[in-house]
Amino acid sequence: MTNQQLFIRKAIKLALENIQAGKGGPFAALIVKDNTIIASGTNLVTSLNDPTAHAEIIAIREACKILGTFRLEGCEIYSSCEPCPMCLGAVYWARLAKIYIASIMQDATDAGFDDAYIYSEFSKQIGERKIPMVLLPQNEALTVFKEWKEKKDKVRY
Repeated sequence: MTNQQLFIRKAIKLALENIQAGKGGPFAALIVKDNTIIASGTNLVTSLNDPTAHAEIIAIREACKILGTFRLEGCEIYSSCEPCPMCLGAVYWARLAKIYIASIMQDATDAGFDDAYIYSEFSKQIGERKIPMVLLPQNEALTVFKEWKEKKDKVRY
């Protein structure tokens, strides 16, 4: 058995343990660097009353804390399921090198977790989205971006 198979099976086992413990949904993730597990996370949405407490987010936060960086370059993520739009965004922001998944979005949909609605919202114009997004233009907001662009010692991310 390869390391990749061992890691993905560990993620699946954590997802199963998570639902059996009643902590949240059937999702878990591991962050791995150089064939070593750096961090893990399970879905804690219902136990923390936090809609952002998805397995991948929890694992990314923990790995960043452990490694002391907001860039997880050289790390890989093993997820029990294809990441949702929020988690996929976090994976890209964290600059993870690779995503290994044990199941796909359709499997999650079949279990009652349908991300298609969120994905469809991304392609709509601001005024056509289910949750209205209203632009209240303020010149002060542009001043903030101008300040950022001119900041010499900024840390890019």
